[in-house]
Amino acid sequence: MDVPRRRRTGVWVRVALVTVLVAAVSLLASQLPAGALTVTGTPSPVTGNSTYFDGLGQPYGGCGLPQANLDSQDFVALNVFNTPGDYGAYPRPLPASLADKMGMWDNGLNCGRYVQVTVGNYCTGVNDGAQNQPFCRNGSWVSDAYNGATLTMLVADSCGDSNAWCRDDPYHLDLHKDSLNRFVKNGAAVGDLYPNHFNNRQIQWQFVSAPNYSGDIQIGFLQGAQSWWGAIAISHLPNGIHGVEYQTSGGGWQSATMDSDMGQAYIVSPTTAGGTQFQIRVRDSSDTLVNNGRVYTFSLPSSCSSQCSAPYSQATYTTTDPGGPTGGPSPSPSRTTSPSPSPSPSRTTSPSPSPSRTTSPSPSAPSGGPTCDVNYQVSSTWPGGFTSNVTVTNRGSTTWNNWAVAWTMPAGVTLTGAWSSTITTSGSAWTITAPSWATSLAPGASTSFGFQANGSSTPPPSGIRCG
Repeated sequence: MDVPRRRRTGVWVRVALVTVLVAAVSLLASQLPAGALTVTGTPSPVTGNSTYFDGLGQPYGGCGLPQANLDSQDFVALNVFNTPGDYGAYPRPLPASLADKMGMWDNGLNCGRYVQVTVGNYCTGVNDGAQNQPFCRNGSWVSDAYNGATLTMLVADSCGDSNAWCRDDPYHLDLHKDSLNRFVKNGAAVGDLYPNHFNNRQIQWQFVSAPNYSGDIQIGFLQGAQSWWGAIAISHLPNGIHGVEYQTSGGGWQSATMDSDMGQAYIVSPTTAGGTQFQIRVRDSSDTLVNNGRVYTFSLPSSCSSQCSAPYSQATYTTTDPGGPTGGPSPSPSRTTSPSPSPSPSRTTSPSPSPSRTTSPSPSAPSGGPTCDVNYQVSSTWPGGFTSNVTVTNRGSTTWNNWAVAWTMPAGVTLTGAWSSTITTSGSAWTITAPSWATSLAPGASTSFGFQANGSSTPPPSGIRCG
């Protein structure tokens, strides 16, 4: 049976529906491939439990980003601790003296990575996550029509609760509930895995590279950030993140401190004491400098003035690619970019035509209202349907409250689901409005949403406008 469970500390709702262990700890080794996956990851897939939860807390998930600013709305939480039979409280981040209790969360170092998840066996027994109790007790594991459905998902949150799911199984994954019906089998979304066919599922999963990666990283300032507390979050990563280095006022590189164990959030200092300009470079999950040591130069957005009040304020930046044998920055910027890359497709599907993408560079409201960029990308297709991810950027000079966009969709396309927005349709006319938890966009800030639809993915929508 599925057992609802609520956690108020992160404003989460977590619902049990998972799996593992036919005897909480004693059978763990027999269910899971021994040593197949460490916290740093190997190519070998593993088998574990799965639970689901409603969404990230407010204002941030465990990796330090608001849900609206994630690269994918198909996301998971990893276990903070690996303490079978031990449900006590431990500090976060875990100090070196407690390294033996480290879960796959790895003190946040697996944030921003992707995992490919495959649906496994169904449990016919009882699963309530009770301490010192086996999963699927009084039942058995069975295969059904949903076995083999897959989805590529982003690591965006952590599971540190004192229950059997988050403590007894090192390979447990907590899945975003809205993603469950987006798992794909035979080229089509399963559509009805939740709520009637998911009870206590096993899953198989492994770390994978960011799917169809393009563009460059995104940088945003966190709430409360200011000159002397440069709290930033890095996203749209090609291979996770293991560190940020910033240019000091003396001209050298200094390793930034992670903000607690929020693995994509770091505290950096400006290039001059009391200044508002920053320079950073980023290391990925293999501890390799991203883009061969590319340097990103950016400043506090004007909307932050004394400090940033929004949960996330996107920064625009210029880049300097390394030059010379020492890998130092070249004398002048070799590339300028606006950090609004297309979102990474988050779905694994059968081969399909290349995703279509359309960017409306500066649509504006007819009444002279907000000006925005709308980046529309088809992330996956299957016979009779598709999903799209859309990024909206405020290009105006004032905060855009209650952001909304509209467009005309080709005939025959019908909406089946949406996330991080509210979409209303009237024939081919679609109107997309802000979700309740993220209604405003500061100048230069971006937000992303997505939807699933029936019909053809081409041509893209026309008449895109803000308002």
